[in-house]
Amino acid sequence: MTTFSPRRGRLAVLSSAAAIVMLAVPAFAQAPRPAEAPPRAPAAAAGQAAAAPSLPGGASSLQEAHGDWVVGCAVQGNAKRCGLTQEQTNQQTRQRVLAMELTLAGDRIEGVLLLPFGLVLDQGVVLQIDELPQGQALRFRTCLPAGCVVPVSFDARQTAALRAGTALKAKVLPEGGQATVLTISLKGLGSGLDRSAALAR
Repeated sequence: MTTFSPRRGRLAVLSSAAAIVMLAVPAFAQAPRPAEAPPRAPAAAAGQAAAAPSLPGGASSLQEAHGDWVVGCAVQGNAKRCGLTQEQTNQQTRQRVLAMELTLAGDRIEGVLLLPFGLVLDQGVVLQIDELPQGQALRFRTCLPAGCVVPVSFDARQTAALRAGTALKAKVLPEGGQATVLTISLKGLGSGLDRSAALAR
């Protein structure tokens, strides 16, 4: 019997897939620079340095495990980018089955789901939180060497259900096969969302 397990890793979880996340998760806005600056302004420079974003302990990046999720945060220029990731691997082949990255945006969740090749792309992906009604099929955006990308978005009601839920199910159709349901653990998602939001401030 084939089994899958969540794997905790770096925010680069999606190491080979890290670049795909930028397709669907908007980057934080860069702080505007003053139109003009005096030739020498040590005080102003010190003020800008003090206002530069930072993480606990002055780190430029960090990762924390929250249940089956990993909270990752990194300083990028004048902003911080924080989110949650989960990667699942086939315990028999050690190959990645899926990966997901989520970011809290107010009372909503935005993110991307990375799935393997060999799926019927026209069928899309149908998500379901526990035993709640299934959502509409989500379309694949593109396929890259790391896999095929599906942007995901959850409104405030769905976000509350994810926080309280135990599993997010992804129904897909393999080429030449029968519909398959991949299960994404929601253990630690709520605390991970709160932590990533706190780190992003």
